[in-house]
Amino acid sequence: MKNEYNSSFINYKREGSVLHIKSYSFAVRIVKMFRHLSCDDWHLATIYKQVLCSGTSVSANVHESEFAQSPSDFASKLSIALKEANETMNWLNLLRDTDCITTKEFESMAADCSELIALLVASIKTVKRNSKIIVK
Repeated sequence: MKNEYNSSFINYKREGSVLHIKSYSFAVRIVKMFRHLSCDDWHLATIYKQVLCSGTSVSANVHESEFAQSPSDFASKLSIALKEANETMNWLNLLRDTDCITTKEFESMAADCSELIALLVASIKTVKRNSKIIVK
């Protein structure tokens, strides 16, 4: 994933956090894709907005988790980010299957989204294991 993270945005907790950096870079890519798509066909604006909302929500929830009130709250915020990433993958598949984006564009975005999903799953498992939260 290309790192488009603005280094001036980094603070003491985010510095070096792969999940923060990659989720923010993914959100930037989603916004750019939305801007490109929304110029093409306003009839599909609802679908474009869905991918915009879910794709940027991943980063928002990852960043919100930074100030979680407990390990359980932290895991919950990351779980929401995971659900949003999964939803984003669905919208990306739909955009590819309806020829709104090319296979090459899909593969690039899907690779980044899959990487985020893997990072989120690993992070959730780690925090639950380390805080002894019961995994359901």
